[in-house]
Amino acid sequence: MLSALSNILKITELRQKVLFTLAMFVIFRAGTHIPVPGVDASVIEQLFTSGNLFGLLDLFSGGALSKFSIFAMSITPYINASIIMQLLTVVVPKFEQWAKEGEEGRKKITQITRYGTVLLGFIQAIGMAFGLKVAIINPSIGSYLLVALTLTAGTTFLMWLGEQITEKGIGNGISLIIFAGIISRLPDGLYVIYQYVTAGTISWFNVLLFTIIAVAMIVFVIAIQQGQRRIPVQYAKRVVGRKMYGGHSTHIPLKVNQAGVIPIIFASSVLMFPVTIAQFVDVSWVKTVADWFAWGTPLQTTLYALLIIFFTYFYTAVTLNISDMAENMKKHGGFIPGLRPGKSTADYLDRVMTRITLAGAVFLALIAILPNFVAGITGIEGVYFGGTALLIVVGVALDTMKQIEALVLMRHYQGFMK
Repeated sequence: MLSALSNILKITELRQKVLFTLAMFVIFRAGTHIPVPGVDASVIEQLFTSGNLFGLLDLFSGGALSKFSIFAMSITPYINASIIMQLLTVVVPKFEQWAKEGEEGRKKITQITRYGTVLLGFIQAIGMAFGLKVAIINPSIGSYLLVALTLTAGTTFLMWLGEQITEKGIGNGISLIIFAGIISRLPDGLYVIYQYVTAGTISWFNVLLFTIIAVAMIVFVIAIQQGQRRIPVQYAKRVVGRKMYGGHSTHIPLKVNQAGVIPIIFASSVLMFPVTIAQFVDVSWVKTVADWFAWGTPLQTTLYALLIIFFTYFYTAVTLNISDMAENMKKHGGFIPGLRPGKSTADYLDRVMTRITLAGAVFLALIAILPNFVAGITGIEGVYFGGTALLIVVGVALDTMKQIEALVLMRHYQGFMK
């Protein structure tokens, strides 16, 4: 490992990319401590200590939401805008045409995604300003507008920061910003565990049990994230003029977890809606419904798992077009051994994808609901160790490591992975 790290330092280009990425992380962490003007941050912190409604969003923002800093919304509006654009690309013919135009088309989609980020960010900021009006020192239209504009500017700056990391740094900038936010909460979690041990609330056996469960979850996530079903494909030989093309074998890698972390985000957003409404509406029956959907209740846990399975199939079906895959294979003279090109191939790929998607959906559901039982098993409460955060951290780490690996191997050095 030490020799691999020294190889990175030897490559000037890679060293500059890594240092630039680290510098952007420093700017991001500094911004999480800059408060929004006109807001009493201590009131916001009390809201967070009274429940875990915004715990996941605070985790993604690296603690910026509980401090109500300029990065309080983190990069969430950009994620929402990207997901909406991805879904619209399948529905809207113009967007679908842009997606097939290569680099120029992607630039147009990226530009619309930026505008969508600003719009969604401003709407979300307005909602946060009015929803958390108890924390605003001098409530007025001007104060609400100032808070909304500050939060929107913070999200827009983070979006620009992520694009700079992607262009000049290493890895995907947006993903790395979320990664940095999650990892930055790790010292706080370790300190909470240390306080529990020193106070005698838990024993070192509980800490050991928590560590074993955490390591097992990480190994499980890596195994499923890397898991794929490889469909063999044979390309027929064809002669054009005096040259022969084709005649080689390859495979189609169908990932077990094709949808990534998106189904968990969709499911948690749906279930958090009634609880969020109840925070700002003083009606008895709304409070009762919110209690049914409170985080960790049997009803919420069951619905959470079922919604994750549903959204996994839904998102996979939307983003992975089996018919187009089979048609493109047929156009280029490819076929799966033992199957006729066209409909038979599409039906076979659809059957395979349905089966492995079930495994991926069950995996996502287990990873998402397991933290609900970790506190009961280990006795450690107040330390967020969720499936969503774990999937993001592991996925981003693997992707970044692969990119570094490729750059190192291009220079004929030995990489990380063996």
